[in-house]
Amino acid sequence: MSGDTHAGDAHTAVTHTGDRIDFRNGTFRGEAIGKKVEHHHHYGPMPHVEDALPPTAAEFTGRVEELDTLLAALAPHPGGHAPVPVTAVAGMGGVGKTALTVRAAHTAREHGWFPGGALFVDCHGYDETPAGAEQLVEALLRALGVAAAHVPTTLDERAGLYRSVLAERARTSGAVLIVVDNASHPGQVRPLLPGHGAHRVLVTSRDTMPQLGAHLLHLDILRPEVAREVLSAALRTAAPADPRVMDDPEATGNLCALCGYLPLALQIAAALLIADPGKPVTELVAELADSATLIDHLDDGERGVRAAFDLSYRRLGPGPSRLFRLLALAPGSETSDEAITVLHGADALPRPELNALVRAHLVSPGSVRGYWTMHDLVRAYALDRVAREEPLRAEGTRARARLLDHYRQRVEAAVWHVQSSPDPAPSPGFSDRADALRWFDHERTGLISAALWAADPVHAQAGLGLALSLYGYLSWRRYFDDAVSVYRCATQAARALGDDLGAGRAWNALGLALRYSRRIEEAVAVHTRAREIHASRGDGLQEGKSWDMLGVSLTEARRFDESLEAHERARELVHAAGDRRLEASTWNNAGRTLFKMGRCEESVVALTRAREMFRSVGDRFHEATATNNLGRSFRETGRLEEALSAHITARAVFEELGARERIATAWNDFGVALSALGRLDEAVEAHRIAVREQHEVGHRHGQAIAANDLGVALRRAGRRDEAVAAHLQALSLYRDVADRYGEDETMRLLTVAGHRNAEPPREAGPPGEAGDR
Repeated sequence: MSGDTHAGDAHTAVTHTGDRIDFRNGTFRGEAIGKKVEHHHHYGPMPHVEDALPPTAAEFTGRVEELDTLLAALAPHPGGHAPVPVTAVAGMGGVGKTALTVRAAHTAREHGWFPGGALFVDCHGYDETPAGAEQLVEALLRALGVAAAHVPTTLDERAGLYRSVLAERARTSGAVLIVVDNASHPGQVRPLLPGHGAHRVLVTSRDTMPQLGAHLLHLDILRPEVAREVLSAALRTAAPADPRVMDDPEATGNLCALCGYLPLALQIAAALLIADPGKPVTELVAELADSATLIDHLDDGERGVRAAFDLSYRRLGPGPSRLFRLLALAPGSETSDEAITVLHGADALPRPELNALVRAHLVSPGSVRGYWTMHDLVRAYALDRVAREEPLRAEGTRARARLLDHYRQRVEAAVWHVQSSPDPAPSPGFSDRADALRWFDHERTGLISAALWAADPVHAQAGLGLALSLYGYLSWRRYFDDAVSVYRCATQAARALGDDLGAGRAWNALGLALRYSRRIEEAVAVHTRAREIHASRGDGLQEGKSWDMLGVSLTEARRFDESLEAHERARELVHAAGDRRLEASTWNNAGRTLFKMGRCEESVVALTRAREMFRSVGDRFHEATATNNLGRSFRETGRLEEALSAHITARAVFEELGARERIATAWNDFGVALSALGRLDEAVEAHRIAVREQHEVGHRHGQAIAANDLGVALRRAGRRDEAVAAHLQALSLYRDVADRYGEDETMRLLTVAGHRNAEPPREAGPPGEAGDR
C-alpha cells in the first residue's frame, strides 16, 4: 500500500483486511511506501553428507595409539549421548593433526557409528584472514541442505538454525560427526557445537583451547621407528620397488633426525626423494646437514616448514613473539623457569607470554616441572627470524650475556658448597650442598651448552669464565666427557682472546678430564702445555699447580721417577708463592707415587705431612683423601690397625660430604686391610660394597680395581670360582677403559686363581696382588 502526503502533514493508516497493512501506529512525513513480503520455507529432503570428508592419505602410517584414543572417544556410548561430545586434537604445525583426524573420521564412519553422515569445515585459523564463525556456520548449513536464500543473516540465528537442523537429522538419520579443522580460537568453534547429544565434534588446532571443555589429545612428533616407516611408506606409494630407505637404514635414521621426526618435514623429504629417483638418501642428508637454513630447504614447492611455522608466529602478540625468539637462544635442550626469567630480563617469570606459547604448541613442558622445550625445527625457525634483523640480533646478544653472567655467579656459589671450601662464600643462594647439587643437576645441560658459547667471539670471555668455574661440579659428578668438550672449547676461546692465564687454566682442566677418562698420555701432553704457558707468563703459583697435575698424570702413566720430579718442582714453586693448600697437594701426590714405587716408609712421611697441612688450612675433603692414602702405606708397612683406623676415619668424612666415589675407594682399601688381617668374610663384604658403589657412580676404572681386590679376597677364602668371576669382571672393565697395565695385572691374577683359559700377560706385574689404585 502507498499514499502521498504533503510536507508538514501527518497521516495515519487505516486497517484493512487481505494484503493491506495497518499503519495507524506510525507517523509519516513525506511519501511512504509499504510492502509485504512473505517467506515460505520448503527445504526438501536433507541430503546425505557421508562423502563430505577429505580423502585419507594413501601413505598414512603410524599413530596407532593416537588413532585408538580418538576412536575410543568417538565410539557410541550407552544411551546414545557421549559424556564429552567434543574431542580436540592439538599440536604444533606440521605434526599431522588433520591426517590423523580425517583417518579417525573415516574409520568411525566405516564402523557405522555416524549414520547421519560426516561434515568437514576448514577454519583457516592461521591464515591471514581466518574464517569467521558466521561463514563457518553458513558452510555447514549449506552442507546440511539449507539453501543460501534461507540462511539467516546473524550469527545467533544461523547457529540456532544449525542446531535445529542437526536435531532433526539425529531423529531421522542418526548421529553426525562434525570435523572442525584448523581452528585458532574457541570463538570459531562454539557456534559449531550441536545441541543434540547424539552428535560428535572433532576439532584440530595448534592451540590448546581448554575453554571448549573438550577431551584433549596432544599430538607429539613421531617416534624414530615410526618416522622411518612414514618415509618408507611415502616412497613405496610412489614406486613400490623403491629400495632407498630399506637399503640405507643409517642414512634414513639421520634424515628422520634432521626432519625432527615431524610428519610434515618427513613428507617433504619424501617428496624431494620421489622427485629425483636417482638421489641416494645420503645425498639428501648431506644437503640438509650443510644447509644454513634447514627450514628453507624443507620445501617441495607446495609445502614448506617455514610457511607452516609462519602461520603460528604471525598470530603471536608482541610479548609472546619476543619470548619465543629469546627462548630459541636458550642453551640446552630444556630451559628452566630461572633461565627464561633471566633471558627475558624481568624479575619474575613471564607467565602470560609463556602460557601463550604453550597453548600455541610452540613450546612444550619439559621432562620435569618448571622446564620447557622447543622442537628442533621450531627453534631453527625462531633463530632464523632473529638472524634476519639487526635489532633482534642485538636483543639476543644482550639476553645471552645476562644469562652467562647469572650462571657464573650461581655456579661459583654452588661450587663453594659442593667442595666445602674453607674460603668465604662468594654469594648467597644455596642452603647446603644438597641444594647446590640439586640446582647443578637440573641446570646441567644448560650450563654446559652456555659454556660452549665461548666459541662465539661475542661471548668468548664470559663463556670462558663460566667454563672455568664449572670444573668442581663436573669432577664431583664425574661428567668427564662433558668436561672434555667444555675445556677444548675454552682453550680455543682463551687463545682467540689472547688470555694466557685463562688458556693455562683451561688446558689444566682439560688435562684433569682426560686423566679421569683414562686418556693418560693425552693428559700428560695437555698439562705439559699448561705448564709451559704459565712458565712463559712468570706465574710461579700456576706453574707449580700445573707441575703437580702433570705429576699425577705421569704416575698414572707409570712414569714414576718423572712424576716425583714434577711434584718436587711443584712444591718449590707453590711454597715460594705461599699457598699451603697447594703445597699439601704436592706432598699428597708425591706420597701416592712413592707408595706405587714400593717406597712405603717414605710415602708415610709424605702423606702424614700432607694430612697435617690440609688440616691446618681447613680443607677436610683433601685431608680425608690424604688420610685414606696414608692408610694404604700403613698397611704395606705392617701397621694394619692404623690402616683400618685411617680408612674408617676417611670414609666417615667422605660420607658426611657425600663424595660417593671416594666412599667407594675407602671401602675398598678398608677391605684390603681386612684381608691382610685375615678377616676375609668382612673383606669380601667391604669389596662388594666398593664394587657396587663404583658401578653406581659410573667409575669403571675404580670398579675394576675393586673387582680385582674382591677376587683376591675370595681366592684367599677358598672361593675360587667366585674369585675368577670377579677377575673376569675386572678384565672386561679394564679393556673398556683401555688400561693395558690393569688388563695384564688381571690376567696374572686369573692365572693365580687357576683360570685355565687365561691369556698370558703382556708384561709382568709388580709385587703384590691387587691392581693399581
